[in-house]
Amino acid sequence: MKLAGRLDRIEPFYVMECAKAAAAIADSAACDPAAGGEPMLFLNIGEPDFGAAPLVVQAAERCLREGRTQYTQATGMPELRESIARWYASRFGLAVDPERIVVTAGASAALQLACLALFEDGDEVLTPDPSYPCNRHFVAAAGARAVLMPAGPEARFQPDAAQVAAHWGAATRGVLLASPSNPTGTSIAPGALAAIVDAVRARGGVTLVDEIYLGLSYDERFGHSALALGDDVVSINSFSKYFGMTGWRLGWLVLPPSLVGPVERLAQNLYICPSTIAQHAALACFEPASIAEYERRRAELRRRRDLVVPALGRLGLDVPVMPDGAFYAWADCSRHGASSWDFCFEMMRRAHVALTPGRDFGPAAAERYLRLSFASSMDELELALARLQRELA
Repeated sequence: MKLAGRLDRIEPFYVMECAKAAAAIADSAACDPAAGGEPMLFLNIGEPDFGAAPLVVQAAERCLREGRTQYTQATGMPELRESIARWYASRFGLAVDPERIVVTAGASAALQLACLALFEDGDEVLTPDPSYPCNRHFVAAAGARAVLMPAGPEARFQPDAAQVAAHWGAATRGVLLASPSNPTGTSIAPGALAAIVDAVRARGGVTLVDEIYLGLSYDERFGHSALALGDDVVSINSFSKYFGMTGWRLGWLVLPPSLVGPVERLAQNLYICPSTIAQHAALACFEPASIAEYERRRAELRRRRDLVVPALGRLGLDVPVMPDGAFYAWADCSRHGASSWDFCFEMMRRAHVALTPGRDFGPAAAERYLRLSFASSMDELELALARLQRELA
């Protein structure tokens, strides 16, 4: 069967390839407690161990019992869009018109809609290196080309306005950023982000910012939304991370007013509407008891970060920039070998700890860095660190 040429521009998602390898090892005798093995510890996937908050689960159950499962508007339920707008006001002090908010089938659908609406064949979109691989693949799926801007630890693994100006070309349509970032957990400082937006705006481009980890900021210097920089900024967000609804597949976009109609038209045709049950459940995310629970979880994730990052340093896996958000540590493993891919597979086999090599996140430092997710429980993290210590001592 002849495949579409666009697939040549989509690389494998190595995070998932590694996850399959880790699962295979986990099913072997080496990880069978009955055979004297030790269970695999999965620190490779970015999924909090908390799950949906109790009120969210109860809201979903009510929705099913009452039969409220019909299609909604393609842009999402009006009451959910209004709840999101109120959250921006209470959390970030921002007045966001609910009409600018489009609820989507996860942040992935949000990114796909934005890229399809804005980019086409021959366009170029500037993205950081390292960055989440699917973001640049959404650009490629729209026919455009992601142009990577390498950023090292001295720049907090984030680009600046000077890099944007240096990489801007005749075909450049805009930039796609992430703050906080996956895989580094680092954010772009407000002043630096404002300078980038100004540089893009001056060139007639568009700025898209992936803010799905914004709710999980641990440093007041960085916990600010790019939406404060103007109505022409496109923000992508999600119920998966701060709100703990990973498998519910619900996210949203905040768009310039002129872009809402075109994105709605795409959504109507691509998936009709987001999950009705997930939308009804998500209304409960904004209840005071739910917000209190999310803040408790955010404090717990910060506590885990404060355990993991210094411990990795003592193991020769230095984290050069303390993550100020999300739940990832971007660790340098070059003291233990020339390839993070080989190192991670070795730790899977010997320590039975699943980590993610840097290959997915861009070529600049793919062989030097690995990503560890500290979204697992404190007990699992302590056990994983002990096993790594055992193998690396």
